[in-house]
Amino acid sequence: MPPALQDWLSEGDLAWFLLDAVTQVDLAKIERTYQADGWGRAAYEPAMMMALPLYAFCLVERSSRRIEQLCEQDFAFRVITTDQCPDHTTRAW
Repeated sequence: MPPALQDWLSEGDLAWFLLDAVTQVDLAKIERTYQADGWGRAAYEPAMMMALPLYAFCLVERSSRRIEQLCEQDFAFRVITTDQCPDHTTRAW
């Protein structure tokens, strides 16, 4: 197993393009709405939650349950999610 997630994908992979693209989006408005009062679960990184459905839709994958499974098994999905696995109900779109 490679020591770093970045070693799992080739340089020109679509996942890298999408991760780079979402860093260009100003997500400050979304981040300001996060609660810091200790209630609820910790929020996922907004850029990751934006890149994940974009990547899935590019692969014509729309099932939330299947995307959850891919987050556990597919290298590109694991790189996008930084090896986290958001539950299918977190991403129900």
